[in-house]
Amino acid sequence: MAQGPDTVRDLVERRWRLIVLIVWIAACAYLLFDRWGAIRSFALGDTDDNMRIMQVRALLNGQGWYDLRQYRMDPPYGADIHWSRLVDLPIAGLKLLFAPLLGGRNAEQVAVAVAPMLPMLVVMAALAAATRRLIAPYAYPIAVALVLCSPTALSMWTPLRIDHHGWQLATLALTVAGLADDKAARGGLIAGIAAALSLVIGLEMLPYLAVAGVAIALRWVWAREEAPRLAAYGASLAGGCAIGYLLFTSDSNTRPMCDALSPVWLSAMLVAGAAAVALAAIGPRARAARFGLAAVAGALIAASFALTWPDCLGRLEHSTPLLDRLWLSKVREAMPVYRHGVRTAVLILSLPAFGVIGYGLMLWTNRRDAPRLIAWASIAAVAMTALALLFWQTRAGPAAQVLAIPGAAGLAWALLGWLLRRNWMLARVIGVAAAFLLVSGLATAYLTTLFPDKPDAYRRSVNLANGQCPTLAALRPVAMQPPGLVLTFVDLGPRLITVTPHDAIAGPYHRNARQIIDVMLAWRGSADHARETIARYHVDYVLICPNMSESTIYRAEAPGGFYAQLASGKVPAWLAPVALPAGSPYRMWRVVS
Repeated sequence: MAQGPDTVRDLVERRWRLIVLIVWIAACAYLLFDRWGAIRSFALGDTDDNMRIMQVRALLNGQGWYDLRQYRMDPPYGADIHWSRLVDLPIAGLKLLFAPLLGGRNAEQVAVAVAPMLPMLVVMAALAAATRRLIAPYAYPIAVALVLCSPTALSMWTPLRIDHHGWQLATLALTVAGLADDKAARGGLIAGIAAALSLVIGLEMLPYLAVAGVAIALRWVWAREEAPRLAAYGASLAGGCAIGYLLFTSDSNTRPMCDALSPVWLSAMLVAGAAAVALAAIGPRARAARFGLAAVAGALIAASFALTWPDCLGRLEHSTPLLDRLWLSKVREAMPVYRHGVRTAVLILSLPAFGVIGYGLMLWTNRRDAPRLIAWASIAAVAMTALALLFWQTRAGPAAQVLAIPGAAGLAWALLGWLLRRNWMLARVIGVAAAFLLVSGLATAYLTTLFPDKPDAYRRSVNLANGQCPTLAALRPVAMQPPGLVLTFVDLGPRLITVTPHDAIAGPYHRNARQIIDVMLAWRGSADHARETIARYHVDYVLICPNMSESTIYRAEAPGGFYAQLASGKVPAWLAPVALPAGSPYRMWRVVS
C-alpha cells in the first residue's frame, strides 16, 4: 500500500536520529572512497595532523599521560605542545581495537581514516536537533545536507584530518543545540558541557563560547523562567572544566599558561560558573534588577581575571615581535579572509552570508514568539561573531560555516515553502533545486570554477613542491639514512619525524619560539651563522625541498642567505652531499665538521 505525504512526513519526523545516522554512514563511505589513495599512502597533509599521530604514538609507547612534550623535536628537551589528551583517545582507541586484527601499521591507517569522521556525526545530530526545535520537526534534513555542503568545515572531518579542529566544531554545534533547546535546564546543561569540553581541547572557540555564555545570561535577564538554563549552564561549565583539568591538563599546563586550560582559565570558568548559579538562585522578579545583577557579575568576573592574570589580557600565545615578524605574520590562516583572493573568499563566505540573511528572516518571522525569538537571537549572535572574526583571521572559516547552518536552513525552509505553493510544477521543481544550490553556496562555488586560477610557472613550481615533498615516496630515501637531527623547514619538521627516524629542531608551535626563531634565522642568515646554529643544536643533516612555500619566504627576504645559497648550489665545505635518487625533490647534506 502506497504511503501518502503525511505518512512520509511522520516517518521523517519520528525516525530523525536513524535518518541522520544513515546520512552520516553514507557520507563516511563516500569520503573513504574519495580519500582512499591518500589513506593508503598515509598522506597526513597538515603539520598538526602529523604532530597528533606522534602524540598518540608516544602515549601508546608508554609516555606519561600528563607529559605532552614531543621529544623528537629539539631532543633531548622536547617541544612543549599545549594540547590535551582528549582528542588522542578516539585515535588511540581505534588503533588498539584494530591492531590485533590488522597489525599496528594498518590499524593506524584505519584510526586516522575513521577518527576524524566521528565528530561529523555529532555536528549533524546537534544541528538536526536545533533545526527541528527552531524551524519544524521535519526541516532537519536541510541542516544535515548543509553540513555536507560547507567546504571549509567539511574539510575538518575528512579522513586523515585527525587534529582537534573537527572536535572543536562538534562542541560548537552542541552549544547551538543547547541554545535552541526549549527545555531550559537540559539546554543549559548541554551548552555548559560543550563549553567545558571545548576548553579542555583548546581555546580556539573561546570567543564564541563567551558570546554564548553572555546570551544565556541575557535570556535570564529577559525572562526569569530561564533561571534553570543559567544555573545548569554555570554548574556544568564549572564542574566540567574542573573535571577536565584534573583528567587532561598536561604537566606544562599546570603552570599559569594563557593558551590552554591552565589555572588561568580554570579559575575564570569556576568564577563564571559560580556567578551564573548564584544569579539564577537569587533571581529577582524585576527585569531591571536582574540586568543590574548580571552587569555587576560580569564586571566582577572581568575585573578578577584582569587583576589575577594581567599577562593574559593580550594575545594568548604571547609571541614576541621577532617571532611574529619571522613566522606568525606569514601564516595564511592567520590572515583576514579578504587577503586570500576572490575565489577562496567566496568559498568561505557564501554559506555564512546566506546564514546572516536567514537569521534576519527568522528573527522577523518569530518576532511575536518570544521564546523562539530569543533562541534565534542567541544563536545569531554567536554566528555573527564568527563571521566578524573572518575579517581578522581566516581560521574562523569552519566555525562561521557551522554556525551559519541554522540560519541558512531557516532561509531554505522559507524558500521551500514559498516555492511549493507555486501552481506551475516545473517552477516548483526547478525552483527548489535552485534555491538549495544558492543557499548552500554550491552555486557560487561552481561559479568560481568558471574563473580558475592560472598560476604562472613560478607558482606551478611551488605547488608541485608542496605536493611532492611531504609524500612517503619522496621521504623514503631520506628515511634510509642513519638517524640523526635534521635542520629543515619549520613546516616540514612534524612530517619528517612522523615518517622517518630522524629528529627535527622545530615545528610550527608557538611555545617553542626560540627554536622556531633559530631555524628561521639560520635559513635567512649567512652560512657562518647557520653553522653556529647547527653546532649549538648538534645537527647531523641539513635538508631542503626547494620551492616549498616556506622556502619562498627565505628566498624573498634573504636572497643571499643560507637557504638561497644552498638552493643555487653554493654549498659550504662543512656539508657533504647525501646521494638521493634522481628526480627527488629534496637536497640533503651531512654535517662533516
